[in-house]
Amino acid sequence: QVQFVESGGGLVQAGGSLRLSCAAASGSTFDIRPIGWYRQAPGKQREFVAVISNTGSTNYADSVKGRFTISRDNAKNTVYLEMNSLKPEDTAVYYCNYWGATRWGQGTQVTVSS
Repeated sequence: QVQFVESGGGLVQAGGSLRLSCAAASGSTFDIRPIGWYRQAPGKQREFVAVISNTGSTNYADSVKGRFTISRDNAKNTVYLEMNSLKPEDTAVYYCNYWGATRWGQGTQVTVSS
């Protein structure tokens, strides 16, 4: 069951910026659980990137602190991830999901060239 639709990925040069969007699937709305962004690079495990609670509290992985910002617009049922100062090591498929969820959607590809 797909609950989230990721978009906004693409190809960007190192040092550039990108904004990802995570929207609730058609007919769905976000509940009170925190929503996070995760990423998986080729040959790597999926890793935590950032999370935001229903009240707006945030936490980030050390690797993206100071560069990425997670936010949400509850009226639009959308969570965003603003990525700045992108590095080649940020290249991955990015996913959004409820914190603690185990079923994943398609994600959106982010490729950072050097």
